[in-house]
Amino acid sequence: MRIGLVGSGNIGGTLAGLLVRAGHEVALSNSRGPETLADRVAELGPSARAATVPEAAVFGDVVVVAIPLGRFRELPAEPFTGKIVVDADNYYPRRDGRIAELESGEATSTELLARHLPGARVLKAFNTIYFGHLRERGRPAAPARDRLAIPMAGDDSEAKAVLTDLIDQIGFTAVDTGPLHESWRQEPDTPVSGAEVGPDEATALIAQAKRTP
Repeated sequence: MRIGLVGSGNIGGTLAGLLVRAGHEVALSNSRGPETLADRVAELGPSARAATVPEAAVFGDVVVVAIPLGRFRELPAEPFTGKIVVDADNYYPRRDGRIAELESGEATSTELLARHLPGARVLKAFNTIYFGHLRERGRPAAPARDRLAIPMAGDDSEAKAVLTDLIDQIGFTAVDTGPLHESWRQEPDTPVSGAEVGPDEATALIAQAKRTP
């Protein structure tokens, strides 16, 4: 499968390595331009390439967005049309500025991204796990119940099935948080955010979440 990565930082860069190892092709992009990714792409090998953001979106069957949330409106919508887009972002007002819809609880951060990319099939995942654990603690050979959980939210069941399989391939277990409007259950300051737990405990923590705008 082809995977586009928008953002080459801790999460995006880590996922690039895991996905190449799992046998996928990746196109890695950032806001500074493909030339800044030459060393990283060389490390990843022939299954990786550097790209602009639009090129990474066009390239990927699945596109992971791992950028500061405050910059999501800079993404061009057209290249993401028809793509499964995985939002790995979190809202941090001190970094991103205060966003009224998020402060009031009117929307989740991923719903805002979905509105900005109306032709995309948007999911939320990879936002609760520390990148070091993502890099080091995948266990592809272990039973699903014995792996760390990756919460996942979205409205598209077929897209969720594709992402569940990718998460399995890199050694984690997807746990369904619900539809996009429930994705607040895996945002910062919820019980499951940052929790190093298996799927059963993650499911319980997701259910315990309370929304406090």
